[in-house]
Amino acid sequence: MKKIRSRAPTRIDFAGGTTDLVAFRDREGGAVVSAAISRYAYCSLQAGSGTTISIRADDLQQFVQAANIRELEFDGNLDLLKGAVKALDVPESLDLYVHCDAPPGSGTGSSASVGVALIGLLNQLRVAGRDPGYEMLSRFDIAELACRIEQDLGIIGGKQDQYAAALGGLNYLQFYSDNRVAVEPLLLSPGTLCELSKRLVLYYTGQSRLSGETNQRMIAAYERGDEQVVSALRSVKQTARAIYRALLTEDLGAFAELLNREWEARRILAPGVVTEQMEEVREAALGAGGLATKVCGAGGGGCILIYCDDDREGPVRRALAQREGVVLDFTFDFTGLQVWESK
Repeated sequence: MKKIRSRAPTRIDFAGGTTDLVAFRDREGGAVVSAAISRYAYCSLQAGSGTTISIRADDLQQFVQAANIRELEFDGNLDLLKGAVKALDVPESLDLYVHCDAPPGSGTGSSASVGVALIGLLNQLRVAGRDPGYEMLSRFDIAELACRIEQDLGIIGGKQDQYAAALGGLNYLQFYSDNRVAVEPLLLSPGTLCELSKRLVLYYTGQSRLSGETNQRMIAAYERGDEQVVSALRSVKQTARAIYRALLTEDLGAFAELLNREWEARRILAPGVVTEQMEEVREAALGAGGLATKVCGAGGGGCILIYCDDDREGPVRRALAQREGVVLDFTFDFTGLQVWESK
């Protein structure tokens, strides 16, 4: 059998993250603007001849092996990948390899991208097996299944990452209490897309973080009615709607101002969302010609997105190069999940 491979993009979020978490979206509805980028999660699968299932995650330097699906136990070691294997009820013998070229804990949705890539790959395997009782999953189905697996594992997260990974592109996502997700692609002109690509700089601070812990603190404060957090989350959602309108009208000046508004709202959601190091990175970037900064994902480390003034991305990159983190080059991804056979 030929080797099956897949890839799914990670994402940068412009505004609205956290409003897609269950606690907020079920009460007030969530809204997110995000863009898939060319930092990918990759999966490779080779069907074996015995009964052993093995999963190797290169980035995390983790490896699990079991005699069959039933013996795959959830123990904190690659549980998301085990959940996908169990959910798709795949053949008894598999050799899986997973790699992501976005740093773990970078705030770019890499764990969701891995989940989507793996589900897409296993979905293709089931289709190739010509099981008459199996219905091929759509990209929306794959995104929803990835969300459900995380929920079943008790992982505190939203839905934006999975949809960005499955669909690709720049999207305005709305999340509803009845579990519906409305996706509106933002079809920007080629010139505006090029301008965004030129001006945006993605910087990884080198500080990995666990989004679940940060999200838990935010949601706990929201559920107990902390006025500051409730107000900040509502501001995050309003900013997402405003950024959606700014991009529709291709007003990049307003876009930059709104990124800064999102930063200010997010930094008061929970202690540690914006670390001292992240504040220092922001000051260095703005001092070198940045106009705006945005915390990626839940914050507490990970990546910072910087929108630069006209022809100032070079000085910003040089200023950041003096620090301990690294600039992550990217382009926008419009293909989303891809699955193919390797010769």
